[in-house]
Amino acid sequence: MPRIARQEKPLPANRLTIRLDLASGTRIGPGKIALLEAIGRSGSISAAGRELRMSYRRAWDLVEELNRGLGAAVVTTATGGAGGGGAMLTPLGHALIAEYRAIERESLATAMPRIDAILRGASR
Repeated sequence: MPRIARQEKPLPANRLTIRLDLASGTRIGPGKIALLEAIGRSGSISAAGRELRMSYRRAWDLVEELNRGLGAAVVTTATGGAGGGGAMLTPLGHALIAEYRAIERESLATAMPRIDAILRGASR
């Protein structure tokens, strides 16, 4: 039987991953921000968890960790029932996403010349 050639995945772009370690002990990184963005899109913690391939319990725990660590809710929830429940980002949740993404963009813009220098040095 002839072998089927394996299609190679394109290499990912160079990137910078940011994690904020707050004095409260709360950590905010790309996973929690992606979860908040998914909640914002879906209106549901369980749907966001499914989208990100995490259990409802894990998604809930991450949201609660953010709520506790920031001292205010980033997500509000409505109890299920005949009309169904749901989840919404609070103004703080929206601001957290926006500020985190701004930190990412600004940090990457600053870091790219240094990342490029590393790559140039590695190719010698």
